[in-house]
Amino acid sequence: MELLQMPELMGLSLLLGLLALIATAAVARGWLRAEQETCGRSAGQRANGLPPDKSLRSKKQKQHQRIHKEKPQQHNFTHRLLAATLKSHSGNISCMDFSSNGKYLATCADDRTVRIWSTKDFLQREHRSMRANVELDHAILVRFSPDCRAFIVWLANGDTLRVFKMTKREDGGYTFTATPEDFPKKHKAAIVNIGIADTGKFIMTASSDTAIIIWNLKGQALSTINTNQMHNTFAAISPCSRFVASCGFTPDVKVWEVCFGKKGDFQEVVRAFELKGHSAAVHFFAFSNDSRRMASVSKDGTWKLWDTDVEYKKQQDPYLLRTGRFEEASTMPCRLALSPDAQVLALASGSSIHLYNSRRGEKEECFEQVHGECISDLSFDVTGRLLASCGDRAVRLFHNTPGYRAVVEEMQGLLKRASNESTRQRLQQQLTQAQEALKSLGALRK
Repeated sequence: MELLQMPELMGLSLLLGLLALIATAAVARGWLRAEQETCGRSAGQRANGLPPDKSLRSKKQKQHQRIHKEKPQQHNFTHRLLAATLKSHSGNISCMDFSSNGKYLATCADDRTVRIWSTKDFLQREHRSMRANVELDHAILVRFSPDCRAFIVWLANGDTLRVFKMTKREDGGYTFTATPEDFPKKHKAAIVNIGIADTGKFIMTASSDTAIIIWNLKGQALSTINTNQMHNTFAAISPCSRFVASCGFTPDVKVWEVCFGKKGDFQEVVRAFELKGHSAAVHFFAFSNDSRRMASVSKDGTWKLWDTDVEYKKQQDPYLLRTGRFEEASTMPCRLALSPDAQVLALASGSSIHLYNSRRGEKEECFEQVHGECISDLSFDVTGRLLASCGDRAVRLFHNTPGYRAVVEEMQGLLKRASNESTRQRLQQQLTQAQEALKSLGALRK
C-alpha cells in the first residue's frame, strides 16, 4: 500500500477541519436561537409575575373558560299583546303545565331542572320561580297532580316516569322530593305525552309506536291500548277524566273510555267514538275544559271543531261544528290549544302562533317568530285570559284578545234575549269587563 504524498495529506486534513467548523457553527446557532426564545418567554412571564409554565397554562385556561361561558343569544321578541316573558331556565324548555287550581305553572328544560312559577306574578315586573333538580337526567314532559301536591316527569335518558312530591315550608316555599323508585320501563319507542286524570285515578303514557299505557298511581300498569294508527303523534286525557284519545298517521282521532267501578276499582278500557272528517294524518287535538268540545288539526291543511257531547253508547257520533283552513299544517308539524270555553283556537307552526275565533272560523291574531326555536308547547291558562308558549329558554305569555271579543259577542247576543233584570245586569257586567280589557290592550274594535 502506497503512502499518501505530503500535499494530498495536508489537503485532506484541511477539508476535515472545515467540515468540523461548519458543524460546530450550526449547533451553536441553533442553541443560541433556542436560548433567545426561552429568554424572551421568561421575560414576558416574569413581567406577568408568574412562573413560565403556569403563565402559559393560565392563559389557555382563561381562553377556554371564556369560550365555555359564552351562552347563545336569547331570542328577543316584542308585541303589543305580550303580557310577560318568564326567564330562569338555562336550557331549552320542552313542556309546561298549569296546575288545576290556577296558581302555578310548571316548566321543564334540558338544564336538569323543573321550575314552578307563581301565576299571580305574571303581570308583575318580577317573576318568581322555585327550582326542582332532576338528578342525573332531565325531564322532557311535566304534569301536575290534581291536588297540586306533586308532579310527574318523563325522564329523557331513563325513559320512565318519576314522581316528585311538593312539601310546603313555613316560609311559603316548597321542598321537592323524588320518590325512591321510578315507574317500570314498559314503552319500546319515544314518548309523545303523559297525563294524570283529574280524578286522580290513573296516569296515561303514550309512545310514538302505537302504545298507550294506563297506570295506577303506584306505578302498576292497568291496561295497554293498541291505537292501530301506524304511529302516534299525540295522546291526552280528557278534563272530565272519562276518556283517553290519540291521533297519528291515520286521518282520525280515536277516543276510549277508561272505566272504573263504583268503588273506584279499574275495570276496562272500551272504544268510545272517533272524530272522522280529515283526509290526512292528524297532527294534534285538544279538549275544551268541560270535555264537550274537541279541536283537531291535520296534514290536510285544515282544523276542525267538534261537538263531543254525545251518547256514544247509543251510537251517536260527534258533530262537526266548524272547519277552517291552516295551510301551514300541510307542510310541517303543528300544535293546537283550545281555550277553556272553546271560543278560541291557537295553532303553532314553527316559531309562529295563530289565533282563530272558533265560532266564525276567522283568524284574529298572529305572532311571528315568537321563539328562537320551534314551539315545543302551547297552552291556555285555566282562566283563558292568557296563552303560554315555549320553544327556547323562555316562556311567553300573551293576552287572549280573541277570547275577550268572543265574550263581547256572546254577551251582546244574550242581552237581546234576556228578560230578567238581574240576568241583564249580570250579562252587562261581563260585557263591560270584557270591553274594558280590550280597551286597555288597545284592541277594542268599534
